[in-house]
Amino acid sequence: MTDRRQRPPRRGQGELEAQVLSALCAADGPATAGWVQERLGGDLAYTTVITILTRLLAKGAVTRERVGRSFAWTPASDEAGLAARRMRKVLDGERDREAVLASFVTSLEPDDERLLRELLAHPGAERDDWASPSAQSSSVRSSSVRSPSGQSSSARSGSHG
Repeated sequence: MTDRRQRPPRRGQGELEAQVLSALCAADGPATAGWVQERLGGDLAYTTVITILTRLLAKGAVTRERVGRSFAWTPASDEAGLAARRMRKVLDGERDREAVLASFVTSLEPDDERLLRELLAHPGAERDDWASPSAQSSSVRSSSVRSPSGQSSSARSGSHG
């Protein structure tokens, strides 16, 4: 008889990318792929993490900079900005943008609809109560890199990607 092992259920489309982005957003600054791998529990192969990061780079969701022989990865924006990017991608994939937007607005809770109307009435307004704490802290990133050991350093040579 053959050994029929139970495979874990397949992840939803984009679930791994969302997990990797979430890990990067939780970092104090740029992080290595090894750090991301450990942050996700070590269940993913290192090469899988690199593949996901490379796909996110191609989509403009992350940036990278060379640090020694590896790369340090950073989200292109805070979590709110990344969510907005996903929403825009969904909208861009639809033919009838007006119908989609109208349906979206009518499905909002009253407080969310009020907030959206206020934001549209005051584009570009700097309002502290609209900015999330992660948005405020993302503009003050340190130049240190998070490595798998959790140590911060400005350049870790000898580690990979």
